[in-house]
Parts: sequence; structure tokens; C-alpha cells
Amino acid sequence: MSYPLTLGALAFFLAVIWGDPLIRLLKRQQMGKRIRIEGPASHQVKSGTPTMGGILFVAAVVLITTGLNLANLLGFTLIGESVLTPMLAMLSFAALGMMDDVAGIRRRRGDAQGLLARSKLPIQIILALILALIMYWRLDIHSIAFPTIPERIDINGWWLLIAVFIIVATANSVNLTDGLDGLAGSIAAVCFAAYGFIAYLQGQVWLAAFCFTTVGALFAFLWFNAYPAQLFMGDTGSLALGATLGVVALMTGQWLLLPIIALPFVAEALSVIIQVLSAKLSRRFLGRDIRPFKMSPLHHHFELGGWSETQVTQRFFLIGLLASMLGIALALL
Repeated sequence: MSYPLTLGALAFFLAVIWGDPLIRLLKRQQMGKRIRIEGPASHQVKSGTPTMGGILFVAAVVLITTGLNLANLLGFTLIGESVLTPMLAMLSFAALGMMDDVAGIRRRRGDAQGLLARSKLPIQIILALILALIMYWRLDIHSIAFPTIPERIDINGWWLLIAVFIIVATANSVNLTDGLDGLAGSIAAVCFAAYGFIAYLQGQVWLAAFCFTTVGALFAFLWFNAYPAQLFMGDTGSLALGATLGVVALMTGQWLLLPIIALPFVAEALSVIIQVLSAKLSRRFLGRDIRPFKMSPLHHHFELGGWSETQVTQRFFLIGLLASMLGIALALL
């Protein structure tokens, strides 16, 4: 376990030293976040905070993973080929998120329309399908693990459909959660640590190393994203984290535990789905708008209910930590 933990520490120091230069660069390029008007009024003071901060941890993870992979070519077995798949997931979805972040900034300036949801979703599905095919054909992954059952169950072609759904759903769930200082980053760090521990117990040391490299890089990001945030991860970071987490869960075979380990992300996504469906169905059948939450995603509901931003973040983090502990316990059965 010393190897994955060492890489995590290395990723932290590698990423944190260029946090301030990155913030200054983004400010010079006027890459400021536009805050939604329909969001809580207290968030308007955050308008203009540099976004696309996902570059901070994505670059660190990719740099370390690529460096170790190049070392393999020289005869040093420092990393497994399999970790190139989650790295590809991180890079591809970060690129898509960056396009969306840049388009959003241009849209604010009035010189672009930005990426629409109906165009982003098909791209996400295509990227997820490519990743699923790599895992299916190259890594020979197409099974599911059940708690208390020693052998994994092969589900063949059905695995591809499930894998695409998991990658896309997790990417968008993390994206929806990214609305408070330190919220998405802290929960994601816990989730990657949980799956890193599961991978290590399975003997997938290289996957565990990748997970803890991501944890260390996320800690560096949280150094600047803690309240009051100097930097937002943007879609560049949230889509990359979500898709990569989905891939890691699939590679361990313990993807049935993902809704437990990533419970806060699941709750955030479900709150949006429930809010939208409730509003549409109530207007259609009852003639009035009924919404179960004060505002969605769920963290805004609690904010409007009187919780401070730091209270929401810390309590969601604690729930995520406990959920991850439960997930690891189930993986050990």
C-alpha cells in the first residue's frame, strides 16, 4: 500500500505548487465563472471566480501516470497498462468539459451559443462507448461482483450497455454536485480512496495507485477550492472525475456498490430528476406546479432551508465518508 500512498502525496505536491500560477493565468484570460440567476442569491458574490480549475488535478494525474508508463518502456514495471483506460476517460471527458466551460464564458460575452445539452449527451455516450469497448475487448472485463458471492458473474454483452450508462450517469451526477465550495472535490476524493482500497484488496495495485494519485491531486485542488473558493473545477473537472470514477468502479467489478459509495452524487442527481418530473407531471395532471424541493440539486434545498454553505459541504462529506466505509465493508463480504 506504500506505493499508492506515495503517489498520492507526490500528486498533491506536484499539483499544489502551480495552483497560484494557474489562478493568475485564468484571471488574465478572464475565465470567470458565470453564476446562474435562478440559483441562491448568496452565490452571486462568486461571479467571476476562475473556473476550469479541473486542469489542476487532471494535469497532475495525467503527468504522473504518463511518466510511470514511459518508465515501463525502459524496463521499469512501475504501472500497469490497464490504468491507461481511466486516464483516457479523465482526458477525454476533461476535454469535453473544457469545451463546455469555454463555450459558457463566450456565451456570457455574447460571441457564442455554447454547447447545448442535446449535443453534449451524444458526445458523452460515444466517449463512454469507446471506453466500454476498450474494457470489454482489451481488458476482458464484462462481469459483476455480488457481496457474499466469491465468484463474479459474467453478463457478456449486457455489460456494455450498463457500462455506458454508469460512465455517463456518474459524469453528470458529479457535474450536478459541483455547486458549493469544496463539495464535489471532497466527496470525489473519498470515493476514489474507497475504490483504491477495494482495488488494492483485489490485487490491482496499479489501479489502486491511479486512484490514490487522483486523491492526492484532488487534495491539492481542494487547497484552493475550500470556502471561500479561489478556483472552481468547472465541467473540465466534474465531468472528468465522474467518468473516471465510473470506469474505476467497472474495472473493480464492484460497480453495484457505486450507488452506495457515491451516495451524495446519486442523491444530487435523483433530486434533479424528481424535481423536474414532479413539476411536469403536476402541471399536466393537476394544473399546478408541485415541487418537493425548495431548489435542486439537493445542496441548494438545504441551503435555502437554513444550512450554511460550509455546513452543507461538511455534512455531505461526512455522509459520503460513512457511505464509502459501508461500501468497502460490503466489498469485503
